[in-house]
Amino acid sequence: MNTLAKPAMRPARAEFSSGPCAKRPGWTPENLTNAVLGRSHRSKLGKARLKEAIDRTREVLEVPDDFLVGIVPGSDTGAVEMAMWSMLGPKPVQLLAFESFGKDWVTDVTKQLKIQAEVLDAPYGQLPDLTKVRKDADLVFTWNGTTSGVRVPNADFIAADREGITICDATSAAFAQDLDWGKLDVVTFSWQKALGGEAAHGVLILSPRAVARLESYTPASPMPKPFRITKPNKEGGGGKVTLDLFEGATINTPSMLAVEDAVDALKWAGQIGGMAEMKRRADANLGVLADWVAKTPWVEFLAETAAIRSNTSVCLKVVDPRVTGLSEDAQADFAKKLAAVLEKEGAALDVGGYRDAPPGLRIWCGATVETSDVEALTPWLDWAFASVIADLQAA
Repeated sequence: MNTLAKPAMRPARAEFSSGPCAKRPGWTPENLTNAVLGRSHRSKLGKARLKEAIDRTREVLEVPDDFLVGIVPGSDTGAVEMAMWSMLGPKPVQLLAFESFGKDWVTDVTKQLKIQAEVLDAPYGQLPDLTKVRKDADLVFTWNGTTSGVRVPNADFIAADREGITICDATSAAFAQDLDWGKLDVVTFSWQKALGGEAAHGVLILSPRAVARLESYTPASPMPKPFRITKPNKEGGGGKVTLDLFEGATINTPSMLAVEDAVDALKWAGQIGGMAEMKRRADANLGVLADWVAKTPWVEFLAETAAIRSNTSVCLKVVDPRVTGLSEDAQADFAKKLAAVLEKEGAALDVGGYRDAPPGLRIWCGATVETSDVEALTPWLDWAFASVIADLQAA
């Protein structure tokens, strides 16, 4: 029997999913009344709205003026695949793999593109040895591991005079962590993470070095239409980058409702203070959980080192010996029951750990989440643990 009193207050918004994430504070469907519906996305009005999403992204993320920003199909996955299929091949390739999606990029590069690559990996909760990153190789990596709660602390491991290009999956880092644009050539993300947007659309950002690679290299593999960023060049080479793509002429039909939702979130981000405030809000949310973990004996961060701990996809593990002494399957079942109890009580929705990650909880702390809701959540985490452990002992 759980002897811990049930908390009196629930979070005002219990959406702590790591994607699609919580909508921005104050969001209602009425915010989308200006959506260009029933019209072609190639109409003057449709292209203008797509261009607005691009321009506001550049402004809020503080993207350099000489970088290209485009909206592409397939969410963040589509954007990463587009970059890898179009650019990898002329130089050695390294990949950092310390969470599920980084491991996916390893599979796609080595098994699908059939490129011999060096994989620098690490267990969940840790980073690979970043001193092994070579300046003569192309690098593919996640800035923030959505499924591990681990992020790179900065881009110091990337040489300023690098010869290769860097492809950075920043989907759960964008709008919450400082991206070092001088070290990044391709940056990708999706609206469904820190903007609380809807799925299926990715954003692809290219540096001048990335454009130069595209225009000088022709991939060996046939290029599916959704991945084509350049126009064919009859004289050889990669062809010229299709600049229309970065002015709102998307490759396939986008959801203009989702575009309007992204524009709304970007307007909100600009109004509250841009990147600085978005990052501050995420840091504050992480801070609440850090204070709670420090005084709570049954739980720890999956990322044990504070310097590499995510301020968006915060991953927690149960360290109580009554649970860690169980089999792996039983530990996983315990974590699922924790998430189920929280959802049943309406205290936290969709906070189970990622299916391939170690058993635990994953709590989204990006800027669209209010700090007061994270504060209201922590007593419920204790109550849920006490409930599930009581059931375990009674069994």
